Amino acid sequence: MTHDVSRQRLLGLIPSFAGRRLVVAGDYVLDRFVYGHPKRVSREAPVLILSFWKEENLPGGAGNTAANVRALGGVPLPIGAVGEDPAGSALRRILEERGINTAGLLPFSGYSTPTKTRILGGWPHSIKQQIVRYDHEQQVPRDVAVADLLSGRLSEAARQAHGAILSDYGYGSVSPETIVSLRQLLPKNAPALVDSRHHLRLYVGAEAVTPNEEELEECFGEPLGDSIEKITAAGTALRREVRCRTVLVTRGSKGVALFEGEGAPVFIPVHGTDQVADVTGAGDTVLATFSLALASGASALEAALLANFAGGVVVMKMGTATVTPEELADAVRSDRTLLR
Repeated sequence: MTHDVSRQRLLGLIPSFAGRRLVVAGDYVLDRFVYGHPKRVSREAPVLILSFWKEENLPGGAGNTAANVRALGGVPLPIGAVGEDPAGSALRRILEERGINTAGLLPFSGYSTPTKTRILGGWPHSIKQQIVRYDHEQQVPRDVAVADLLSGRLSEAARQAHGAILSDYGYGSVSPETIVSLRQLLPKNAPALVDSRHHLRLYVGAEAVTPNEEELEECFGEPLGDSIEKITAAGTALRREVRCRTVLVTRGSKGVALFEGEGAPVFIPVHGTDQVADVTGAGDTVLATFSLALASGASALEAALLANFAGGVVVMKMGTATVTPEELADAVRSDRTLLR
């Protein structure tokens, strides 16, 4: 389907991302990738033995959203908790190396930085396949002092921002109450967007929410399958319940669905091929791009199209990846199906 948005309009929006300040409050995660080459099958158990090749640490969760904002030219203002542990130090160092100020990432003793470790195997010149993942998880301490420190940093950041993102992975750095105070702190017309793993229906007051199909299904209370009617009903019900202007549903290889106001949803097919390399963190890329575009004056449809292009680029990269303005512009220029 061709949408009534000009290519030049989208290309003109991308440079306006530069310098846009976005609060990125939420659960900051360390994504660890351990790579190995197949060696043999173990004699002790029917498992593959890998010969260690390399280890790579990348920002995950809200960290990946912040990294994508930065890669696209924006200025992320991170707010969240990390542990006083090697994972927390590594996460802050990685973000700082990308030019991101981490003063709002507060280390707390007794808290372990959430870490997701993925083991990947493959021959030296082949694509490495994920074999197993294990997660090290802990809730942010439910402590008044912790909440007050995070709230104070959020207040400082919000007053100088063009918009905000709440990235709730369930570890406790943000909660539905955060959106209430955030709306009071942000400048007028600065959008506040929410991505929440399990509590999306409670974030009343957000400008937009960005569930994936699985999260929308959880809100709806029944399987959606490939039913356009059910997706339409679920997205419409969520938008009304949260009382937000916009719902953007990410649908993997099927693209995105945009719900705005009381109109019918707009289904945008995926950009590029549906044969993806790795979907890790793609939702964070979509969220970052959508937020930057809205904060830069884009309409919801323009922002959704740009986010869809960015998602189509990042899923062709391995690991937790980001998209640059040049890559996004190239995707817009190369399109022959989505734009008039």
